[in-house]
Amino acid sequence: MAEKILILDFGSQYTQLIARRLRDLSVYCEIYPYNKIPELDSTIKGVILSGSPYSVRDKDALIPDLKNIKGKLPLLGICYGAQYLSHFYGGEVAYSNTREYGRANLKFVDSSDKLFKGVDQHSQVWMSHGDTIVKVPDNYKIIASTNDVKVAAYKIADEATWGIQFHAETSHSLEGNKILENFVVDICGCKKDWTSASFIDETISELKQKIGKDKVVLGLSGGVDSTVTGVLLNKAIGSQLTCVFVDNGLLRKNEFEKVLESYKGMGLNVIGVDAKQRFYKELAGVKDPEQKRKIIGKLFIEVFDEEAHKIEDVVWLGQGTIYPDVIESVSVKGPSVTIKSHHNVGGLPDYMKLKIVEPLRLLFKDEVRIVGKDLGISDSLLGRHPFPGPGLAIRILGEVTEEKVKIIQNVDDIFISSLKEWGLYDKVWQAGAILLPVQSVGVMGDERTYENVVALRSVNSIDGMTADWVHLPYEFLAKVSNDIINKVRGVNRVVYDISSKPPATIEWE
Repeated sequence: MAEKILILDFGSQYTQLIARRLRDLSVYCEIYPYNKIPELDSTIKGVILSGSPYSVRDKDALIPDLKNIKGKLPLLGICYGAQYLSHFYGGEVAYSNTREYGRANLKFVDSSDKLFKGVDQHSQVWMSHGDTIVKVPDNYKIIASTNDVKVAAYKIADEATWGIQFHAETSHSLEGNKILENFVVDICGCKKDWTSASFIDETISELKQKIGKDKVVLGLSGGVDSTVTGVLLNKAIGSQLTCVFVDNGLLRKNEFEKVLESYKGMGLNVIGVDAKQRFYKELAGVKDPEQKRKIIGKLFIEVFDEEAHKIEDVVWLGQGTIYPDVIESVSVKGPSVTIKSHHNVGGLPDYMKLKIVEPLRLLFKDEVRIVGKDLGISDSLLGRHPFPGPGLAIRILGEVTEEKVKIIQNVDDIFISSLKEWGLYDKVWQAGAILLPVQSVGVMGDERTYENVVALRSVNSIDGMTADWVHLPYEFLAKVSNDIINKVRGVNRVVYDISSKPPATIEWE
């Protein structure tokens, strides 16, 4: 990469948002924990310190080593970052009754300062802090204030260091993008040349050099990340790549056949493996959600490893790891590295003696879709809703059986097909159906029935961290409910989930 901005993470919920805003500006950036600063070189054009749930006043405050950064590279502290740069360099931060949470308006802006060039005097910003800077060091100049907070922003007089107590990265800071652009372009001198086309060219070149003549095996899931990974690898190494698509019996209705056909149409060398009965057998009698996940993960690796061993001289394992997986797998507090079990990062058994290649590990989800579009992947694949790794196993509450899978596949198929028919599919981030371990009384024809209840779930979200339920039209829900009850044997009641995340989760298990 020719140039980058370094973002030091102090545990803020908004850290990834800073990176996404910079990427939207076509400026490449990378996130590192505050205590794991990489070796600095000429490619790093500037540094941003994130916010944090911690306080600079705590005895165990998070303290970065900035001796090679402050005063040597352009530096911007946001919230905790701004408070740190004041408190530990001669200023004072205190808990204050004039705390600010939510929207606020600047009442004073020094528009002559480079950071605030073109920013309105009364610009709306987003505050989220209990501490506040009550005194800045002598060589710090206040360059913005709100009605309640005198030091909303400052600049160190003799160096390219700034601090802002508001979160410019949130959409509620209406001119936040302008402030960030002023920093990374005007102050740091970034060229704004980070594009999907440049990523594709550089990645294909790097893959060719890294892999050489070796063989690679890749597990495809039908999802966006693994699909884009497969196409990128295929463009780089062609026939050296073998893809494995495992039918675990927990996919959507007819998904294995449909997606397998799509992959072959893209020129990928794909082996389809029907392992449904193996998965059903291992899941028999298991009700605990975490145990179901572990069984599915372990068995998938076993099936995949068996297929990989059938290919001679495989050296590399391709994975669809994306940047949030990488970031979230590293603990900010302390030196430990925490690997999440549901991520691709790490976690391979020792017997799979393969080196790992992850072409998308620097991309966010929205960037993966843009890259996929530039690679010529169809919108029908790129626009697919997220689908859980354990598949329908966690949408069947309780024990998984082949009969239950068929019921929920048919229900889900009616729901998803109807969303598409009504032009609602692309307006929903994720949708699916859940088979509940509940039976209810119903009347069908002249007979009383005692059959299954299914719940429909549809949410809108940006990244899955938070989500709101979608207000689908009553007419649509009535039609779908009627179709499900009439067409799916074993179901006599349909409910719609209207809980948001938090406090609920998107999936039920």
